[in-house]
Amino acid sequence: MRKLSMTKKIRISFTWLMIVLLSQLFTACKVSYSFSGVNISPEITTVSVDYFPNRAPVVQAQLSQLFTDALIDKIQANTSLELISGTGQVSFSGEIRNYATKPTAITGQETAARNRLTISVKVVYTNSVQPDLDFDSSFSRYEDYDSSQNLADVENELIDLIVESIVEDIFNKAFVNW
Repeated sequence: MRKLSMTKKIRISFTWLMIVLLSQLFTACKVSYSFSGVNISPEITTVSVDYFPNRAPVVQAQLSQLFTDALIDKIQANTSLELISGTGQVSFSGEIRNYATKPTAITGQETAARNRLTISVKVVYTNSVQPDLDFDSSFSRYEDYDSSQNLADVENELIDLIVESIVEDIFNKAFVNW
């Protein structure tokens, strides 16, 4: 059997020591990445979303249900929170405050060239685990459409776009810290 020189023994020992230390380092550190940017305390496991009634002066029949469902869908698709019917550790409530269309660009003949559909929603967000994150805010978005188009013909498409934008804003304010 060959005898190892003292230098080789030290080199082998050092190599094993480095392997052990590096393996400990990598197993002791936990790095967490979230590509969606969602930042929810691990203590929070439940969410509740109340029905958002339409209290706008002009009421669009399906808007309340569409908005409420869109908010629920966004939360369920982007978090692991359990949706409950009671009061969750985080909860959303509020109402639709405005649904209006108005002209935005007037032509030389004093007629509208473009119209704007605007939807505004008041949202109360309550976080029982981190109350400093609570908010009571209004969110408003709009979409423009050509005045040659009848609102009834483009209304559903415009509502979908506006609701998606408002829900994104609400979700970001509640769960994304940027």
